[in-house]
Amino acid sequence: MKAIIILSLIASVALAQTKTKDLAYFCPPCHSGCDDLVFDKPGPCPHCGMTLAQQTHAERKTEMSRKPITVCFYLQDGVEVLDFAGPMEVFSYAGFNVFTVSKTKEPILSQGILKILPDYSMADAPAADVMAFFGGNASQGFDESVVSWIKSREKNTDYFFSVCTGAFAFGKAGILDNKTATTFHLSIEGLRKSFPKTKVLSDVRFVDNGNVITTAGISAGIDGALHLVAKLKGENAAKEAAAYMEYDKWVPKEGLVLSGNEKP
Repeated sequence: MKAIIILSLIASVALAQTKTKDLAYFCPPCHSGCDDLVFDKPGPCPHCGMTLAQQTHAERKTEMSRKPITVCFYLQDGVEVLDFAGPMEVFSYAGFNVFTVSKTKEPILSQGILKILPDYSMADAPAADVMAFFGGNASQGFDESVVSWIKSREKNTDYFFSVCTGAFAFGKAGILDNKTATTFHLSIEGLRKSFPKTKVLSDVRFVDNGNVITTAGISAGIDGALHLVAKLKGENAAKEAAAYMEYDKWVPKEGLVLSGNEKP
């Protein structure tokens, strides 16, 4: 009996030593060159600055084999810079695969300042797990071609995310029917009048209906994006992204979270 116990202890120690040797530190996947690097001590990634995580090589291999969550950012002339740039940083740091789409591949101008070259047009954009729309000077002008495009992708999209008056695009597509939503504070009444089937709230940073998330204006998009990261990848992933961005304003679970309408 003693011999069996001793052999079991030796095997346990050997297994623990093997696992310890297999442990290393890796950068959270951020789609940069540092995704392939291995580190022998904790700390920030020297390339992107994100906090290194300890994993076994097998765990890392499994994580890297997972298909990244894809996010389609629809951008239009006059789009508000921070409306899309804030959430873009959040999703990027959290390891999501973000791409931009517009009506055509022609350059668009954000707030008359920033020239943007879309990755895709509506005609050739790939499917995405998340569809995101944003506000700005031209946000009320989502025409029928854009609305039809949204409708054509509804069945193959898991989540819909809007910032500021980007909610008007989803309202026109019927995605906000019988749901609760919010938007930029100066456009609350406009959203109410335009979409009487939608319950529109003011004084809330974001509203989560399950698979439809709308946020208030500009900076509130960062809060909504962090909430969606926490929802899809866990609160620690959102906290790491917020810390990396030095966004100490974020309060987890802030906003209105409703049940229902969640896709499996």
